[in-house]
Amino acid sequence: MPLTSQNIESELSYAYLHAIASKAGINCSIVNRHSDNYGTDATIDYYDNIPNTYITDVSFRVQLKATTKAIVENKGHFSYFLKEIDQYDRMRTDKGQPHRILVVLFLPDKPDEWLDCTPDQLILKKAAYWVCLYGADESDNKTGVTIYLPKANLLTPSSLIGLAQNVGMGNIPIYKKP
Repeated sequence: MPLTSQNIESELSYAYLHAIASKAGINCSIVNRHSDNYGTDATIDYYDNIPNTYITDVSFRVQLKATTKAIVENKGHFSYFLKEIDQYDRMRTDKGQPHRILVVLFLPDKPDEWLDCTPDQLILKKAAYWVCLYGADESDNKTGVTIYLPKANLLTPSSLIGLAQNVGMGNIPIYKKP
């Protein structure tokens, strides 16, 4: 039986993160299903000198999501409706280690446009953005919460390196609504 569209979206979000991390020279590990149930899909391990510190390695957890819904921009942010309040609550607290980020892959609405493969290139359409939810408000409801991902937080190899270095320096991003 073939994978569902939701499973394919999930696998493409893993592929995006892994490709970005690989290009950046950063280790990306997919976690087991027990960690996934706790709101962690992957772990990023950065092994290099962190500028102006004695730190040489940093780890953080990643919760991956993917969506085919049209991107809605509001004041330099993209909105995403997160259905899992328990995961939201775990991601918004800074009491745990390692730190956590949410990565959302925005895909075209038509599945046949998600991926293009030729002898010259492999293209995954659209892009992923990240946000740290530390400091986010408690949700007003039990069904879900709208998350705002800064347009500036495009997940690229250099932005992933920068995020890892900031985490290593103790500069953890705080969530701000637009």
